[in-house]
Amino acid sequence: MNLLHDRWLPFHAWDGSITYRSPLAIADPEVVDLALPRADFQGAAYQWLIGLLQTALPPKDHDDWLDRAAEPPSREALEAAFAPLATAFELEGDGPRFMQDRDPLEDAKPTSVSGLLIDSPGANGLKLNTDHFVKRGRVEAICSDCAAMALFTMQINAPSGGAGYRVGLRGGGPLTTLVLPEDAQASLWQRLWLNVLPSQSLARQGKIEPLRSDDDTLFPWMGPTQLSDKKGAVVVPDDMHALHAYWSMPRRFRLLFEDTPCRCDLCGRETARSVAEIRAKNYGANYDGPWQHPLTPYRRDPKKPSEPPLSTKGQPGGLGYRHWSNLVLDDAENSGALPAAVVHDYLYGKVPANRQARREGEAFEPLLRQARLWAFGYDMDNMKPRGWYGVEMPLVAVPPEQQEVLRSWVQDVTELARQVAWMVRNQIKVAWFSRPADAKGDMSPIDTHFYEATQAGFFHALFGMQQALLDGEDTHMPTDIAEVWYRGLQREALRLFDAQALSGPVAELDMKRVTGARRNLQAWLSGRSKGSKIITQFAKKGGFALAGGKESTTTEDVAP
Repeated sequence: MNLLHDRWLPFHAWDGSITYRSPLAIADPEVVDLALPRADFQGAAYQWLIGLLQTALPPKDHDDWLDRAAEPPSREALEAAFAPLATAFELEGDGPRFMQDRDPLEDAKPTSVSGLLIDSPGANGLKLNTDHFVKRGRVEAICSDCAAMALFTMQINAPSGGAGYRVGLRGGGPLTTLVLPEDAQASLWQRLWLNVLPSQSLARQGKIEPLRSDDDTLFPWMGPTQLSDKKGAVVVPDDMHALHAYWSMPRRFRLLFEDTPCRCDLCGRETARSVAEIRAKNYGANYDGPWQHPLTPYRRDPKKPSEPPLSTKGQPGGLGYRHWSNLVLDDAENSGALPAAVVHDYLYGKVPANRQARREGEAFEPLLRQARLWAFGYDMDNMKPRGWYGVEMPLVAVPPEQQEVLRSWVQDVTELARQVAWMVRNQIKVAWFSRPADAKGDMSPIDTHFYEATQAGFFHALFGMQQALLDGEDTHMPTDIAEVWYRGLQREALRLFDAQALSGPVAELDMKRVTGARRNLQAWLSGRSKGSKIITQFAKKGGFALAGGKESTTTEDVAP
């Protein structure tokens, strides 16, 4: 099976049908999306195709990128571009196998193919019978197509897995951010091409060498595995090809194919050739050093600029607008936020190039007028997945010289939301418990509810900020935007408090405590308590007046 020639990827067509075709289908205008059977496979398949385009068909510069955005390559052009790489994408056979160890690993005991799935119970979980929610035995045999994507998904997300089982190049369970067109009817080519970087924009990590399919610094499975069973045996950017990050391989696997018909436990299709077992071995490539994957956001410690940046991971509580700034806007010197290179290039490279082309009479605006940010990834607790997050958010672009102002405004509104969410949670605890400081338990659902309820308001404000900046306002956040945001937070905070504080059995409610907590919250939200300085400062910055007179309260808290 060759992953460049065979029909192994499921595609959504305009008419709603799903067909399995080769990667050559990506430029077919009838194809609108991928249709993998799992959310982690869907994200991985996007990364696989983006990596393939970045490797085989990189645009020279933004002008070249714009030309191919407007006119996708023909099937013949794609076929010619992929042909030199074909030997590196064989999934079976006696030669090098895609993302598998060159060694057949015959001294390793075969184990279930479910070991390729991050959410399957591990050996320790099976031994201790702790597979309460994700049961063993769900996946016993899968088709070759799903085996290929399971293998790739594991290699790019590899969490810690015990002694010598290495994590991925981006760390275990990294977050991925991609740029998508706003138009829901956009073709798959438009979705993928937005995330391909011109060669001039690709971070110069590693060696720049002519493309060869047998280059094991690019495709590590084309050579002997770089073992890490000895101290100091690490894989660093300077020793590898500049595109290696797309094809990293920290784990050692061999798929054991059988001519055994079965119904695939993942996609449900009947197959004549299946994979029920794999061989795995520890001490594969140990990635170290300043790796920065182009599709992942990072964070650098501003106080330690010489240290490598850390990739952003999924966290409990999910993803939402409170993370938007760090995923989109550079802030290396203050918060240390480093958005993914593909997002940075969209804002600072593709959009300006598009504007310039339009000024010169070209017409590319349908693709670049608006875009969305797709953020996804596992939330891992070491080797245990706590969940999978995938969200889409608007991606707002303003001229580079106005990015700093936008970042400042966005941080003001998200910080206000964070403080209000914290205050609501605290006052609900005061309403619920006689000794709230001693109360235990997970209160994060209150925060989650608050952020979800105010998300639409945030993005409405964000578009307003964008328009204000494009209209020439670049000193103060427009008063109407600031006041509408504040009033919305105030209204939702009180509504959430009322719904939660009075949610218990009537006989157990302490109305004196409840009314006292509500009074504290209301005073804090109105800027009338000593600890509500953030409210008064936000109103002052926004240029609007807080309603109501001065009132003395004992609420002096401020969120950490």
